[in-house]
Amino acid sequence: MATEDEGELSARYQNTLVMNTQSVLDAVSHLKIIHVAGTKGKGSTCVFAESILRCYGLRTGLFTSPHLIDVRERFRLNGLEISQEKFVDYFWCCFHKLKEKTSNEIPMPTYFCFLALLAFKIFVTEQVDVVILEVGLGGRFDATNVIQKPVVCGISSLGYDHMEILGYTLAEIAAEKAGIFKSGVPAFTVPQPDEAMHVLNEKASKLEVVEPLDSSQRLGLQGEHQYLNAGLAVALCSTFLKEIGIEEKNGLNQTTGLPEKFVSGLSNAYLIGRAMVVPDSEFPEEIVYYLDGAHSPESMDACAIWFSKQIKQNQERNQKRSEQILLFNCMSVRDPSLLIPRLRSKCIDHGVDFKKAVFVPNVSVYNKVGYSSNDDRRVDSMTWQFGLQRLWDSLAQGKAKSNLESDTKGKEDEVKSFVFSSLPLAVDWLRDNARQSKQVRFQVLVTGSLHLVGDLLRLIRK
Repeated sequence: MATEDEGELSARYQNTLVMNTQSVLDAVSHLKIIHVAGTKGKGSTCVFAESILRCYGLRTGLFTSPHLIDVRERFRLNGLEISQEKFVDYFWCCFHKLKEKTSNEIPMPTYFCFLALLAFKIFVTEQVDVVILEVGLGGRFDATNVIQKPVVCGISSLGYDHMEILGYTLAEIAAEKAGIFKSGVPAFTVPQPDEAMHVLNEKASKLEVVEPLDSSQRLGLQGEHQYLNAGLAVALCSTFLKEIGIEEKNGLNQTTGLPEKFVSGLSNAYLIGRAMVVPDSEFPEEIVYYLDGAHSPESMDACAIWFSKQIKQNQERNQKRSEQILLFNCMSVRDPSLLIPRLRSKCIDHGVDFKKAVFVPNVSVYNKVGYSSNDDRRVDSMTWQFGLQRLWDSLAQGKAKSNLESDTKGKEDEVKSFVFSSLPLAVDWLRDNARQSKQVRFQVLVTGSLHLVGDLLRLIRK
C-alpha cells in the first residue's frame, strides 16, 4: 500500500540514508538487533525486552518513538536516557557529516530518518551488546528497516491505524509490518485476526505465535494487555539469548516458570506515558491524572479497562467522594467516532461513568519559554474540538434519554462537556474546581493522543 510519495515511509529516503552514511551502516551490520513492529504494544514490548536483557548484564541500546517531553527519551543506554551532553555531540556530528554530502539529488534525510541514523551512530559508538529497535511507522519502508540481519524480529498486535499510508485492510497493514522479516531470521508474533495472520505466515521464513504471560506475573507496565506484550518480549529475549549463547530456551515455559532475571526485568520495566498515575503538582490530594496515550480503537478498550480497575481499587482504599473526568484530544487523522464511543461504553461496562468531559486543541501551544493561554483565538480554529464535544454530547444525550424513560436518574446526574482553547486553561479549570470542592477527588483520564499526555506532563511538572 505504501507508495513513493509517502514521506518518511519512502524508499527514496532509505536510499538517501544509505548513500550518505554507508560507513555507519557498515558498522551497524555488526550490531546485534531485535527489531519490533506492530500497531499496538510494540513500544511496550521493546521496553520489556530491554529491561530483561539488561538484567543479564548486557549493555543495551533502546530506540523508541515518539517522545513525550524530550527527544532524548527515544535513545536509552542501559535503561537511561542519553545524557544531554552526549546527545548534543552525536547530533551535531551526524548533522554536519550529512550536510557535507547533500545535493539536489541527495537531500538531507527527513526527521525520523535522521533520528534513526542518530540512534545507529550512538549505539555503534557506545558499543552496546544489543539494540532493541522499534519501528517508527509500518515496517517495509521504515527508516529502521535498513538493517539487513537482525537476530530476531517481532510483530505485536495489529489493528487499524495510519490507514491512509499502510492500507485499509488488515491484510495490507500486515504486509507492511511484515516488511521487517528477513530470510532465515526467527520471527514471533502474538495471536492476530485470521486475515493478518495469513499474510504474516506468508511473509515469514518461520513464524511462531506466542501467548500472553500468566497474569500472576508482576509487570512494571500496567494493564491486562501488557501480558500479551510481555509474552512477546519473553520469546524475543529467549531466542536472542540462545542465539548469542548466553542461555538456552529451557526453563522458559509455563511449567517451570521464568528465570529470575526475566522476572526482574519484566517487573522493573518502565515506559513514560502509558498507564501512568500522576497526582497534580498543586492539588495532589484533589486531582489525580490517569495518563495513557491510547489512540486506536483497540487501545481505547485496553485504556478503559485499566482506568476502570484503577478507579475501583481507589474507591476501595479511599472514602473520599470521587468524580471521573475525561480530558481528551485526538489528532485530526483519527476518526473520533471509532474512539470516543468505544472508550465510553467500555468504561460504563466496567462500572465507571464520566461526570464531565473536556476537549482541548490537538496542537500543543506549550514551549520552553512559556505557554499561550489567550482566550481570543478564532472560533473556527476550534472546529475540531467542538466536533469532539458534539460527538460526546450525542452519546451522553442518548444515555440521558434512556434514563428518563426508565426514570432511574435525575437531572443532577447530567454529564457536562467543555471545550478550552488551550491545555493550560483546562488545567486551571480543574484546579479551580479542586479549590471549591475540597471533599471531592477528581480522577482525570487523559487519553486520545501521546502528544496530549506529553503536554500535560510538561505542564504539571513545571
